[in-house]
Amino acid sequence: MAKGAEVPVATSGHQRSPGESQLAAAATVFALLADPTRLHLLWQLTQGEADVTALASACGAARPAVSQHLAKLRLAGLVDTRRDGRHVVYALRDGHLRRLVTEALSHADHLVTGEPWHA
Repeated sequence: MAKGAEVPVATSGHQRSPGESQLAAAATVFALLADPTRLHLLWQLTQGEADVTALASACGAARPAVSQHLAKLRLAGLVDTRRDGRHVVYALRDGHLRRLVTEALSHADHLVTGEPWHA
């Protein structure tokens, strides 16, 4: 970019400079995503709702550990729960998180496979 040229404004996404509270909230989400088991659980939930038993089986993790991870995600407001008989079913809170998880894993695919980057 030439000296003195204006920085282009993003055409989508966050249009204004984030404040301290937005940065702190985003950092909290990234900290929760930094754990491979939690990231795997969230990816599983991008595929649809599931209970603890199904998630533990899909992730290859112990049920008590999965329950603890899900509790952290629920307390952080990243997942919702509903009762289905005696089971608690988990779901992603919103599409932002779905896209964030998907994009993070797509980025990782490029890092791991060496596939060319794209815009």
